[in-house]
Amino acid sequence: MLSKEAGELFAKGLESIGHDHLYLARTCFEQAMELEKCPEVCSYLALCRAKTRGQFSEAIALAKEAVDDAPGNSALYLNLGRIYLLAGDKESALDILRKGMQFDNNPDILKELEIHGNRKPPLFPALKRNHPLNKYLGMLLSRLGLR
Repeated sequence: MLSKEAGELFAKGLESIGHDHLYLARTCFEQAMELEKCPEVCSYLALCRAKTRGQFSEAIALAKEAVDDAPGNSALYLNLGRIYLLAGDKESALDILRKGMQFDNNPDILKELEIHGNRKPPLFPALKRNHPLNKYLGMLLSRLGLR
């Protein structure tokens, strides 16, 4: 458990993330991390670093470390999944989010999976998904808002 001061900084960081004040949140999490290292602080700090600085490899390493330290916490999986999405690695993000759902029925993870996880069926089921007709006609219809 966090000390009183580190806990206050962590709570302020969470509130700042909720209001989309990412730089303030990152500062709070960095200060909390200096006082006391815990998986939750590491995970949220990693998310803030990915969003504000674009340091994806460092953020992924820090978030993975947090998940390894507390594997049953679904919020840590959510943060790691979001970092992978920011880094452009959708496949890894979906794998991590699905692992997080095994531990807890987290509504935020469910929302991310609904947004990023389901593919629409191919236009022509007899053809493969990567066939040019399915691929390009599907993209065209999606952009026109017809699909």
